[in-house]
Amino acid sequence: MTESKDAEFTDFVAHHGGHLLRTACLVTGDSHRGEDLLQTALAKAYGSWSKVRAADHPVAYVRRLMINAHLSWLRRLANAEQVVESLPETGSGDLQAAHAETDVMRRALLTLSPRVRTAVVLRYFDDLSEADTARVMGCSRSTVNNHITKGLAALRVLLAATGDDLTPTSRRTS
Repeated sequence: MTESKDAEFTDFVAHHGGHLLRTACLVTGDSHRGEDLLQTALAKAYGSWSKVRAADHPVAYVRRLMINAHLSWLRRLANAEQVVESLPETGSGDLQAAHAETDVMRRALLTLSPRVRTAVVLRYFDDLSEADTARVMGCSRSTVNNHITKGLAALRVLLAATGDDLTPTSRRTS
């Protein structure tokens, strides 16, 4: 019984782990915290694997575990002192364009509040519908729409102010 549970869980992680890790990293804004978040969610999922497996959408179930864990961490750390990451020097021009664009977007996402960032990541990076995003975040569709509207407006202003337009037509080819 335990061996089949282990095998099913291992297959689930092998098949969906990469996508869930990307979501976790985008939501937290940091690859190390994203890995910790995914590990926490997968540990909870393994503990109740029969319930997760029986869910209509096991990936959505685990994603919800991740989002809940992340928001719980944020609530606990809200009053704690946090170290601010120092940004790398941007003077060197030898970075690849794709890496630079990813870094710009990551930094822009970090300026958003955690709930707004979560809504934007789930809606546009994970390509969830409004209803699915609302279900994962535990709020109404109108709240998701409000978060998305605020988030996209803030990202547009921020990216316009830094001169980084990430639309495909604005990329220069040399």
